[in-house]
Amino acid sequence: METTLNAPAGLGSKMMAALSYLGILSLVPFLVNRDNPYVRFHARQGVMLWMWEVLAIYSLVVPGVGAIFFNLSGLLCFAFSVIGLVSVFMGRAWKLPLIGK
Repeated sequence: METTLNAPAGLGSKMMAALSYLGILSLVPFLVNRDNPYVRFHARQGVMLWMWEVLAIYSLVVPGVGAIFFNLSGLLCFAFSVIGLVSVFMGRAWKLPLIGK
């Protein structure tokens, strides 16, 4: 689902928004560009993805089910990161399923 945010002119905003989907680097645009609604939208989704990845690592403590959850989470987080990066480079603001709200 797409929101009505438009990408600001310039490559800097898109690059900051793209950092949002690269793991812990999502904290950089979240802390630096709080005044830009487009970057803030992508940074929030990126931080949520990163938190999901961290929780997936801790799930490895649980025998059996933890490894399955970790593998599934890794695959989903990778797919959501790619979708997020595509939406950034297209200048869109797509809400990712499960974490976009």
